[in-house]
Amino acid sequence: MVLLSFDTEEFDVPREHGVDYDTLTDGMKVSIFGTNKILDVLKAEGVHATFFCTANFAQHAPEVMNRIIAEGHEVAAHGCDHWNPKPEDVINSKKTLEQLIGQTIYGYRQPRMFPVSDEEIERQGYIYNSSLNPAFIPGRYMHLTESRIPFMKGNVLQIPASVTPYFRFPLFWLAMHNLPMWLYKKWCRWTHSHDGQFVTYFHPWEFYPLAEHPELRMPFIIKNHAGDGMIRRLHELIQMFKTEGAEFITYTEFTKRWKVS
Repeated sequence: MVLLSFDTEEFDVPREHGVDYDTLTDGMKVSIFGTNKILDVLKAEGVHATFFCTANFAQHAPEVMNRIIAEGHEVAAHGCDHWNPKPEDVINSKKTLEQLIGQTIYGYRQPRMFPVSDEEIERQGYIYNSSLNPAFIPGRYMHLTESRIPFMKGNVLQIPASVTPYFRFPLFWLAMHNLPMWLYKKWCRWTHSHDGQFVTYFHPWEFYPLAEHPELRMPFIIKNHAGDGMIRRLHELIQMFKTEGAEFITYTEFTKRWKVS
């Protein structure tokens, strides 16, 4: 099973690199552009995914939210303000999204996959939490002792992002930007075969032509292949898994199957 997901948030990465950047005007334009490009790919390939949306994004992009739902994808919570997450976002983002889309929100992912209260996640009625990248990435993730595969914590299924068996190479968005595509696909296929599922995530702003905007001061590893290059690579990744006969499912579908089994 393949669990594609997209952290659908206001674009704030320039602020990490010292740029005075308005995330709710310029940043939203970038994220709306990228989300539509992602939806075009998913529609063309006939697969569904999970969109972890911030409350900010959902409130400022109603047309895109409507398209996500109309095309059969899942909406999950990703906090409220991506740049400034707060503990109360666990409840507030869920309430806001449910009011806006008229559907129950079942899953949560903390911005930047930072730690979040497991007790509060369960208390607010989420059935899964996907806030763990079980890899070693200096300055970001130090999770080499965490489980590589989904596991229960209380009544909540924890769904880590996929890393390779044994040496735990992270197979998230930066890997698809920078590895040769043949190698990225090989390691994704290996991980899927070994684990029985493949879990990964991207962001809408990766599908925007970042290299054409030097004023954003994006590092090479982020702008490498951004825009049309990532659109092609996402098509290629999906087509590879389809050729393998893999099933694409949402995180809630996966969680319900896991709990039944």
